[in-house]
Amino acid sequence: MNKKLTLLFFFLSIMASAQKPTLFLIGDSTMANKENPEKNPEHGWGQMLPPFLTSGIEIQNHATNGRSSKSFRTEGRWDKVMSQLKKGDFVIIQFGHNDQKVNDSARFTNPYTQYRANLERYVNEVRAKGAVPILMTSIVRRNFNENGVLVDTHKEYPLVVRMAANDLKVPFVDLQLQTELLEISYGPEKSKKLHLHYRKGEDPYYPEGKDDDTHLSKLGAESVAKLAVYSLKNLKTGLEKYIK
Repeated sequence: MNKKLTLLFFFLSIMASAQKPTLFLIGDSTMANKENPEKNPEHGWGQMLPPFLTSGIEIQNHATNGRSSKSFRTEGRWDKVMSQLKKGDFVIIQFGHNDQKVNDSARFTNPYTQYRANLERYVNEVRAKGAVPILMTSIVRRNFNENGVLVDTHKEYPLVVRMAANDLKVPFVDLQLQTELLEISYGPEKSKKLHLHYRKGEDPYYPEGKDDDTHLSKLGAESVAKLAVYSLKNLKTGLEKYIK
C-alpha cells in the first residue's frame, strides 16, 4: 500500500510540475543571464528575477547579448520559445537597443515599420498560444550631458512600444521611464555604480578597466529587476500571483 501511495504522489508531483506556468523572457544583453556570475560584474536584470518569484512558476530567460527584434527570430531563438509556449504562460518582450544598429543589416529595424511589425507579430503569436504577452521599453543608457541632464539615446523605439501596447491592448511596463528616474536619483557620478565602470586593475574580470554605460552591474540589475517586479505586480495579468 505504501508503495502505491508513493507512486501516486510521484505522478501527482510530475503532473503539478508539468502544469506550472512559465515566464519566458526575450530580449537583449540588458536582460540576459551572464556567464560566471560569481566573478563577472555584469548582470542582466532578468538574471535577478528568480528570488522575487515563487516556486509556483518557472522562469526561462532566452534574452541574448546583441539581439534585436529581428535577429532574435531569424536566428531561430523564438522558435525555441514557441515550441514550449502553452496556455497560461507569460512572455516579456523587450527589444530596442540593437534594433538601432543602422550599420548592421542583420539587426537593424526601422522603428515605425519593421520594429513595430515585429513587436505585433510576437504579441499575436503569444496570444494565439493562449499565453500573456507583456511589452517593455528598453532601459536607458547612462548618458548625462555636461549640465547633468540625462539625455535619451533610444529615440523613436520606446514610443513605438508604447503605441503598439496601446493599440493592441497589451500589458505594458515603461522601464525607460523608471530607469530614467533611477539614473537621475543616483546622479551623474554615483550612477556609474549601476553600470560597469572600473579603473585599470580595479577588477580582475576587467584587467584593463571598463567604461560601459549600457550594461548593468549587479546593483544595477537588482535595481532594475525590482522596478520591473513592482510594475508587473500591479498589471493584474495573473503573474502577480507568483510574485513574492
